[in-house]
Amino acid sequence: MMNLLVTGGAGFIGSNLIEHIIDRPGIGRLVNLDCLTYAGHVANLRAIAGHPRYVFEAVDLRDRAAVDRVLAQHGITHVLHLASESHVDRSIRGPGNFVTTNIVGTFNLLESCRAAWTGASGPRRFHLVSTDEVYGSLGPTGYFSEETPYAPNSPYSATKASANLIARAYFHTYGFPVVTTNCSNNYGPRQLPEKLIPVVIQSLLSRQPIPVYGDGLHVRDWLFVRDHCEALWQVLTRGRDGEVYNIGGHNERANLRLVEELCDRIDELRPDLGRNSRRLITFVADRPGHDRRYAIDAGKIERELGWKPAYTFERGIRETLQWYLDHSSWMDEVRAEMASRSHP
Repeated sequence: MMNLLVTGGAGFIGSNLIEHIIDRPGIGRLVNLDCLTYAGHVANLRAIAGHPRYVFEAVDLRDRAAVDRVLAQHGITHVLHLASESHVDRSIRGPGNFVTTNIVGTFNLLESCRAAWTGASGPRRFHLVSTDEVYGSLGPTGYFSEETPYAPNSPYSATKASANLIARAYFHTYGFPVVTTNCSNNYGPRQLPEKLIPVVIQSLLSRQPIPVYGDGLHVRDWLFVRDHCEALWQVLTRGRDGEVYNIGGHNERANLRLVEELCDRIDELRPDLGRNSRRLITFVADRPGHDRRYAIDAGKIERELGWKPAYTFERGIRETLQWYLDHSSWMDEVRAEMASRSHP
């Protein structure tokens, strides 16, 4: 039985992950460590808050002593490290928090685990969850593989690349049991209202202009969050120490095409709002360092662990859109929490 620590479990991917795995055989205790910044919300955890395996710890990874205490108190044997500052626009405005959280926070957690696990018996595993943005930008063809050199172009992706390299060094220097995953763009229920798909949905429902960067032809590979959660579980439990696994959804879309699809779906689902939602699309100045295209070669995780996305993009986006239509109160609550917290 593992005692699993999930960092950042009050966020978008973290809360979906906890719901997805908390009843899996093999988990004795699941500890959610989250300091509840603007990205973490208690509202995301209501469904599992009373679960007998679940424990919440309001701890900042930058506080090494507090991290040590959590690992010792709960006898942590496995870690899924998702906590990070993750919004590119925020990293451009205020890179300092990204350095301290994504690099120093990861270092503290690695050191705490290394100290706690030295000489311990039984399996241990540290799983660092990262992003395809560490690889930089692709041209019109090709895919990121696990061997693609890092070429980050934003403070966010640079700090994630740094954390990945530190974790790699711990494996090669100390024999530390680490695995790393790099995923493509996630979407699904409970994503922060500042991300592309929730921004579009909010704009459509309020009949406000939909901002699209540049010419709208930046391409992303979209991965439904529940598919990502299953991939994380497979890597945590069956991946090989020291390995990197890329996780992609096989769903490349130009941003403009994605926005147009959402417009058309809203026209079908909410005809009371008026037709021709595409007229709300508004092109705005491109952001600095905006990577042109991301696309993942997920062949390694498919070959070694048998994982493949279960959701087509059409099914995933339909479920996502319906969830937001059914949970307007969640959107209001989270926006209010974000507004009340200081952030860059």
